[in-house]
Amino acid sequence: MRPASVFRASCALAFVIALAACGRDGAARQNGGGDRPVPVTTTQVRMQPWSDTVLALGNVKARESITVTAKVSETVEKVHFDSGDTVAAGSPLVTLTGSQQQAALEQAEAAAAEADRLYQRQNELAAQQLIARSSLDTQRAARDVARARVAQMRADIGDRVIRAPFGGVLGIRQISPGSLVTPGTAIATLDDTARVYVDFPVPEAMLAQVAVGQIVSGTSTAYPGRTFDGKVSTIDARIDEATRAVTVRGDFANTDRALRPGMLLQVTLTRPQRDALLVPEISIVQVGTDSFVYRVKPDGTVERADVKVGTRREGLAEVAEGLKAGDRIVVDGTGKLRVGSHVTDIKAEPAKPAAKQG
Repeated sequence: MRPASVFRASCALAFVIALAACGRDGAARQNGGGDRPVPVTTTQVRMQPWSDTVLALGNVKARESITVTAKVSETVEKVHFDSGDTVAAGSPLVTLTGSQQQAALEQAEAAAAEADRLYQRQNELAAQQLIARSSLDTQRAARDVARARVAQMRADIGDRVIRAPFGGVLGIRQISPGSLVTPGTAIATLDDTARVYVDFPVPEAMLAQVAVGQIVSGTSTAYPGRTFDGKVSTIDARIDEATRAVTVRGDFANTDRALRPGMLLQVTLTRPQRDALLVPEISIVQVGTDSFVYRVKPDGTVERADVKVGTRREGLAEVAEGLKAGDRIVVDGTGKLRVGSHVTDIKAEPAKPAAKQG
């Protein structure tokens, strides 16, 4: 036989022997005799206290907020505040020129005093039946008209002193002495921020799970590491047809006035605590839309358990369907497993030696 033929025959024989060996190894693995246990970490599923959360973005709003304006057209005589001042309710902010109105008030007061004196004189004469009662009634009406005129002029002068309707923080001043203001002219903003509201949307599907009084917390990029605590004060009466969400209002204390109107907060709404079946989030394998875990059987092999996952938070996930309390599942090492693999828990405590009999 030629050497080339001998070489080809030898190669063919070696290939057949290798195939036979692979077949035996595969059969052994399928029978579980040749598999080495895969090192993993496992945990036992159990019921634990759990609070669902709703995450949303909310806008900060002042409890009371207005833009201060004038009621009349007049020149600014004096400004009583600076930008950013904190004022109490009723504090004067701006005084408008009112010399003409002051003169008219003095004239009205003099006319009212004269009308009152005439009424008193005619009242005495009527008591002595020296004048008709109709004359007394006419003078009484004249006196009342004069008094009303005085009240009107005082109110007109009062409109020339613009006061804070509530206590709060003033924004940037928009006017100066000598400025001409008209109704609608912005003088400054005024916000009561001792407490603030945060409005945020909640999906319609979770409406039944939201109630007044629930705890709300918020964080802002302006204050890293700080959490603001509040509670739900109002749930809107209407659902937005475009977004299918309802607006929920949280009430937050803001004594240091760190939160300002217009700020954006990351809001977390915490629902009442309940018991739930929890597993580490990393134990859940996601393939497309399917979620499953590897459950350890009594013989040390694993099987696939399809699960329905509820809410997730802080590395934990709620299992709504597919597992029961007491099941043992694989946490770390799921990437090396297939159905039927043998596993060994590398964190399992070694068996304690039996105590010697004395």
